[in-house]
Amino acid sequence: MTYCVGLLLNQGMVCLSDTRTNAGLDNISTYRKMFTFEKPGERVITIMTAGSLSVTQTTIARLHEAMDEENATPETSIMLAPTMLKVADLVGNTLAAVRREIGEKLSMAQGASASMIVAGQRKGGGMRMFLIYPEGNYIEATDDTPFLQIGEHKYGKPILDRVVRPETTIAEGKRAVLVSMDSTLRSNLSVGMPLDLVVIEKDALRVTSTRRIEAGDEGFRAMSEAWSNALRDGFTRIEI
Repeated sequence: MTYCVGLLLNQGMVCLSDTRTNAGLDNISTYRKMFTFEKPGERVITIMTAGSLSVTQTTIARLHEAMDEENATPETSIMLAPTMLKVADLVGNTLAAVRREIGEKLSMAQGASASMIVAGQRKGGGMRMFLIYPEGNYIEATDDTPFLQIGEHKYGKPILDRVVRPETTIAEGKRAVLVSMDSTLRSNLSVGMPLDLVVIEKDALRVTSTRRIEAGDEGFRAMSEAWSNALRDGFTRIEI
């Protein structure tokens, strides 16, 4: 399984993903689920993936292939697309096509499905974030719901519902996604370390911060313990 989360804040975008793809007793695999495309000063795009590894890897490979084509156009390359909406269209169409092809080979009963979060900004445009469904359609993050999740999202959603607003700072946003991930890690063994964290500040048009958090990371452990202590303390203070 997977857990990926993206925040669309006034100050910028915060994205976090795990890297576990198989959590059997003797078969645990690690694959990157966050991919960044950037031309500093012109555009930056981050894509997070969840679902069938064959579908997600093939989709990302085809997006790269289209970018590298000598005759690439705004209709084929996410790095030339005129808007982030067109980027979402390109990613959605590629994902849907790959899903159909692989699904036909495996038979749809085997669940060849995947979803993605696409976040980014191009020069002259605003920051935008989309959740791309397996069929290629999508929804967009808004002021009312300034975060998107894919994968095993239910354990990490309550904290986001309570604290994340458009005016949330980037520092607070990083704290929120890490607490959200910690809640998921504690409740579902199919989500696991290491974690990839990316921050894209508003109008920077590049990745402004990136971090790989390995198992045993002291900062993450301290944050996890502090959150657990705060929850226990809050619980003991509740009167019924």
